[in-house]
Amino acid sequence: MELYYTFSVLIVLASFFAYLNLRFLKLPGTIGIMIIAMLVSVGIRLLGDSYFPATTKHFFDLIKEFDFNEILMGAMLNFLLFAGALHVNMADLKEQKVPIMIYSTVSVVLSALIISMLLFYIAPLLGIKIPYIFCLVFGTLISPTDPIVVLGVLKEAKVPKRIETKIVGESLFNDGVAVVMFAVVLKMATDPTFDATFSSISLLFIEEGIGGLLLGAVFGFTASRVMKKIDDYKVSVLITLSIVTGGFLVAQALHVSSPLAMVVAGLIIGNYGKKVAMSEVTKDYLGKFWELIDEILNAVLFLFIGFELLLLPNLDKQLLTGIVAIFIVLFSRLTSIVLPWKFFDIFKFFGIKSAYNKGSLMVLVWGGIRGGVSIALVLSMPESEYKNLLLEVTYIVVLFSIVVQGLTVGKLAKRVLEKE
Repeated sequence: MELYYTFSVLIVLASFFAYLNLRFLKLPGTIGIMIIAMLVSVGIRLLGDSYFPATTKHFFDLIKEFDFNEILMGAMLNFLLFAGALHVNMADLKEQKVPIMIYSTVSVVLSALIISMLLFYIAPLLGIKIPYIFCLVFGTLISPTDPIVVLGVLKEAKVPKRIETKIVGESLFNDGVAVVMFAVVLKMATDPTFDATFSSISLLFIEEGIGGLLLGAVFGFTASRVMKKIDDYKVSVLITLSIVTGGFLVAQALHVSSPLAMVVAGLIIGNYGKKVAMSEVTKDYLGKFWELIDEILNAVLFLFIGFELLLLPNLDKQLLTGIVAIFIVLFSRLTSIVLPWKFFDIFKFFGIKSAYNKGSLMVLVWGGIRGGVSIALVLSMPESEYKNLLLEVTYIVVLFSIVVQGLTVGKLAKRVLEKE
């Protein structure tokens, strides 16, 4: 009942804020909702205890009880990744499969290492001493672009389809890699008994990553075959819902990556399934259903990111560190994208080409938006003397990423296209 009550409050607030944004701010929907939630959070922190203390305390308790990490990583992420992948054209991804694979794996690892090293050496200059292992924890949780935020922002920013596919393709797959990497590094930081050998880490990556991809393929093809035999839009919607809800439970039981499984299942059903198993009516209903799910959950997600401001004790104290971290993250993003791009010249000998020119690389770097996944990962850390520091710095980076990068990536993409 408490979970129902919490979601009821969030849905009511999300709808009200969405109306205010559409009526007055006229910003992209999700970003507008987040900004209004942040303004309300600031108002509550400044005036709440003085004018309505009981309501303020009740609202604080409600936000604290909402397990953002469990709800996002355990439920919302699977729905949103499946919904996003359902509308991605597999042919566009195949055309750039090698670059997307490299940017979603090698670039994530490279970015995490660059961020951790820069933060380790720069932090003491700001009066902060933080062990390297916790710098690496921050690097792993902030390196992945958030597929939920990227999909939502790019759609509303009206970024051209061919550039959107390149950014979305990387973003959909780097999430699973980053979550596994974060789990390993966090275990190294907090569990002194953990034997972090190359073989144990490699085995974990293979089990989680390859296992997730295979499980998603099984779900996608099985669901498509089943839907082909009935072609009923109501049953088809139920089948896709069961893939997301039941698939998460199966992935957890098998200890494989549920985000990767949902991406692959969504891609297969959205391409192969629509082609061989669905009539036009079923395609239409299925697409609209998951589009609505995507819109509703995105609104709730951005609302909570805005209200997360209520849970940060000393955001102003880490403001300078957060600003420095923004530049570190942007530099690491640029480096981790440009370096692999340079190496594609080597692969041309094998017939592998990259359609990423300098213009699309600029959009790829600036479109690497961080979001709720990074916040959820840092919230999942056990209590330590560094958790609040990393939480506050992460929030500042995510805030800049969503508001500044999210609002300008569309304009950048259009400017790049005009020059091409």
